[in-house]
Amino acid sequence: MRRLCLTVLSCAAGVAAIAPMGLAQAQTYPSKPITLVVPFPPGGPTDQVARVLAQKLTEQMGQSVVVDNKPGANGNIGGTQVSKAAGDGYTLLYNTSSITLSPALYKNLSYDVQKDLAPVVLTAVVPLALVVHPSIPANTVAEFVAYAKANPDKLSYGSAGNGNVTHLAAFQFTKNMGIDAAHVSYRGSAPADVDLVAGQIQYMTDTINSVMPFVKDKRLKLLAVTTAKRMSLFPNVPTLAETVMPGFEAGAWQGVMVPAKTPPEVVQRLSAEINKALQSDEVRAKLALQGAEPLGSTPEEYRTYIGKELQRWAGVVKSTGIKLD
Repeated sequence: MRRLCLTVLSCAAGVAAIAPMGLAQAQTYPSKPITLVVPFPPGGPTDQVARVLAQKLTEQMGQSVVVDNKPGANGNIGGTQVSKAAGDGYTLLYNTSSITLSPALYKNLSYDVQKDLAPVVLTAVVPLALVVHPSIPANTVAEFVAYAKANPDKLSYGSAGNGNVTHLAAFQFTKNMGIDAAHVSYRGSAPADVDLVAGQIQYMTDTINSVMPFVKDKRLKLLAVTTAKRMSLFPNVPTLAETVMPGFEAGAWQGVMVPAKTPPEVVQRLSAEINKALQSDEVRAKLALQGAEPLGSTPEEYRTYIGKELQRWAGVVKSTGIKLD
């Protein structure tokens, strides 16, 4: 009996010791710079939002949050790196909606988004915009569809890469409208936008922050956005849902994830800090200039959202027949 009591007391003491250790870790975290891995090129739409948040988090947390760009394979190079990193809260992934497209696109994906990564927070969404070259004699979506149908095999549309959300959204639009057009894949939005402005391709559903400069100086025509409601930045521009595709909504959403083995108290601390940053008037103003809408969530809400998006895009990818190595 005495030995049993001693064992129970020892176990109780061990449990009591664990809780303060976890609390202490959360209180002392961070004690060194944090790396925010952005799996896309510098200067792109994802990188722009990530850097705004990194700057604000540096101010809030008293440690540098350094952006490290690891582009390639629709974000999977960076995703793989973070999934295999130490789960100590010092390596974060700034992911996009592409993370829920990859499982359906790649046969041999080197990580499992639901097992190897832990959701922290849903940060923002960047709406997509249907833009066309000024040479196209159309000022509305209906006029563009009519023109495209009257000119089969003469149009092509670009994307930021095979299987990218900019590709899948344009594919859905093109297919649903019965348009016969060729897809041209680029390595990112920037080179696709350059060719669109030059007239090498005729249309695209790209992120609003990528095409906004070209729309403002009238080098591209903005026909519609993919949000459920009209954007405050462009109140006179209709949505695809209200014009030709009822119920359609798509956007390049973004969030933060960490290695799955990261302690829950560190995940909660990061989530709280990022949500706080997203409520900042300064951050919201900067995101608005980029056409990005701040979101915010709990880790649990983000986990549920990712699960729903995985199911949604699996069906879309299957309908395209796309498979990537």
